[in-house]
Amino acid sequence: MKKMLFISFVFIACSFVPQKKTKVVFFGDSITELGVKEKPYKGYILQLDSICKGEKKAEQFDFVGSGIGGNKVYDLYLRLEEDVLSKNPDVVVIYVGVNDVWHKTLLGTGTDADKFERFYLAILRKLKEKNIKAILCTPAVVGEKKDMSNPLDGDLNRYSNIIRDMAKKNNLLLIDLRQKFLDYIKTNNPDNQEKNILTYDRVHLNTKGNQFVADLMWKAIKSL
Repeated sequence: MKKMLFISFVFIACSFVPQKKTKVVFFGDSITELGVKEKPYKGYILQLDSICKGEKKAEQFDFVGSGIGGNKVYDLYLRLEEDVLSKNPDVVVIYVGVNDVWHKTLLGTGTDADKFERFYLAILRKLKEKNIKAILCTPAVVGEKKDMSNPLDGDLNRYSNIIRDMAKKNNLLLIDLRQKFLDYIKTNNPDNQEKNILTYDRVHLNTKGNQFVADLMWKAIKSL
């Protein structure tokens, strides 16, 4: 009888032990920096948190944004230790590539494809050394015309293929934002507009865009 009471006590006591949350860090550029802000539109990380709470899983996850405007893949590599590893995450969602492509034309300071892959792989190696799971995202759009007439569509497809290959070779989860955006725009942009479908300026997410990304992120995170 005493043994049964002891076992029951241990079971009840353990049931009240706080569950360790899975810490997810979102690592990227201005799209992710805006992801934790209410304006100009409620960011995708805030929307993701709302989805999580709506499904009553708030006790399971802790979402942290680590985005800086203008960042490219080598910026992420340089601040990986301070802005990500120091936070002891369980999962890191890497969402980068737009500026690596866009800034080559806009500012002449983008990232060549071979260097993009090398820096990206260096980030993945460091995460693997710490037993941190990585989720990779392809860069979505710089312009939303559905007929592939946006000036940077070719480069975005090329860099997205690099990320897809890295995910496949390293057996990592991929959120193919590039393809998902293209599919959505094809159906929902009858006038072939360059913005105001999922973005407000051809790059940064509007309300629908943030919700769209949040839904895709949540689906991936739940599958881990």
